[in-house]
Amino acid sequence: MVRKTAVGFGLLVGLSAGLIAQVPGASSQPRLAAGLQVGYNSGLGVEVHGLVADFAEGFPFQVRLGIRRTAVEPGVALDARRIFINNNTNGIPEESGRTWNFRLDFLYPAQVLSLRKAYFFGGVRHASFTGNFNFVGGNEDFDISSNHWGFGGGLESHFGVGSQVDMVITTGVEYFASSTLSGHDTAYSPDGDSVNPREDYTYADADAAIGQPKFAPLIMFGFLYHF
Repeated sequence: MVRKTAVGFGLLVGLSAGLIAQVPGASSQPRLAAGLQVGYNSGLGVEVHGLVADFAEGFPFQVRLGIRRTAVEPGVALDARRIFINNNTNGIPEESGRTWNFRLDFLYPAQVLSLRKAYFFGGVRHASFTGNFNFVGGNEDFDISSNHWGFGGGLESHFGVGSQVDMVITTGVEYFASSTLSGHDTAYSPDGDSVNPREDYTYADADAAIGQPKFAPLIMFGFLYHF
């Protein structure tokens, strides 16, 4: 699913670039930049992104497309096993989780306190979550996955550290809608349309056991290079 989403965003970027080139009055030399950030978003994350500005006359926003990988807490191992697999308790649980977050933002200049270069930002998100639960010695090693659409926004500040480089501090929040949780041969959906549910478990039980994206603060630090 991550590959399909990445391809979809790639096609979106290509289509957007083509449309930008055809916009009447578009600048012949749009400003381009690329950035790298690290920080916290329900876990330690690393993000890369590209930014374009001044590509259309009178258009007040900068546009940014990015991808972030975050290491997250996947959930409660024993609960995940009971809800998606079986009631066995043998084995020593090892767990890991990750989220791939694809984001499209629009940035608008902001006047905040004495910050010289600050921007409000907001846009759409798509997150692909995978939590792995491995019961060592218990013959169980399985993934729980989900895909979510959402949105986010916040404030970021740029501080020049060179003629082409800015230090960037970003703060904000992100929200993701509930989505189907799938693992092994079982799936639980928010609308109650579950596939092969275990015992009398419902989506609410699966939702409580798994650490998929929901609502989270965003704090990132990094650098932006202007071409």
